[in-house]
Amino acid sequence: MLLPRILTALVGIPIVMLCIYIGGLPFFFMFFAVIIFSVMEFYTICKKYNPMNIIGIFIAAVFYISLYLNLYVQEVIILSIFLIFLITMLRNRINNVSCELAITCFGTFFLTWSLYHMVLIRDIANYGMQYIIFLFVNIWVLDTGAYVVGKKFGKHKLAKFISPKKTIEGAIAGVFTGIFTAIICREIFMQNIISIQETIIFAIVISIVGQFSDLAESLFKRDCNIKDSGNILPGHGGMLDRFDSYIFCAPIFYYLIIFIKG
Repeated sequence: MLLPRILTALVGIPIVMLCIYIGGLPFFFMFFAVIIFSVMEFYTICKKYNPMNIIGIFIAAVFYISLYLNLYVQEVIILSIFLIFLITMLRNRINNVSCELAITCFGTFFLTWSLYHMVLIRDIANYGMQYIIFLFVNIWVLDTGAYVVGKKFGKHKLAKFISPKKTIEGAIAGVFTGIFTAIICREIFMQNIISIQETIIFAIVISIVGQFSDLAESLFKRDCNIKDSGNILPGHGGMLDRFDSYIFCAPIFYYLIIFIKG
């Protein structure tokens, strides 16, 4: 299990970093793939609720493109919801339709909208690359810190019904690891971008919200008795498993940057 995990990281990390460095269309297409696979996996996780897989994935793709181009976003949303309800009505059944509609719309719109903020962060004028690297590195390292400390010293469950292996000790370690990592990142490539106070604020928010986002995905997996969202990334599980920390973290970090830096 460890070897596939390492090999995936050795291949995946350079690709991610190259797309971050270039930005523009390569980063757009990278997250297009991330979002489409994440929506697919979310529907697979929640298959007992019969989401509209094909139409949901198609609409997610159209919605993502409309967000990127900033064209007809409201129109895409209303027409898509109309279409989803129309298809549901044409099926001539009412059993479980509330869950079906809710899961379809959540995957199509919320996951797409939230992860699209990674593109918005990368596109921040002048310093988008630094901010997105800052976010990626902090999430990667704090996850590792929380896992290692939680596994070795964790005794108090953080949310035992959602993610039994996560502990309060691990979560606290994740926050401190995030702060330490953020300060190092600032010293290396962000000294002229953010102050030490802003660095600590960003780190605390990323550490807490990132771990919360991880638990949010686990809610669905526990409900549906699923361990991993998929197996597209050997040793790591699914795409959604790798990017679940950004579901809430990406939009909150983006708007925090806008609020603090103007």
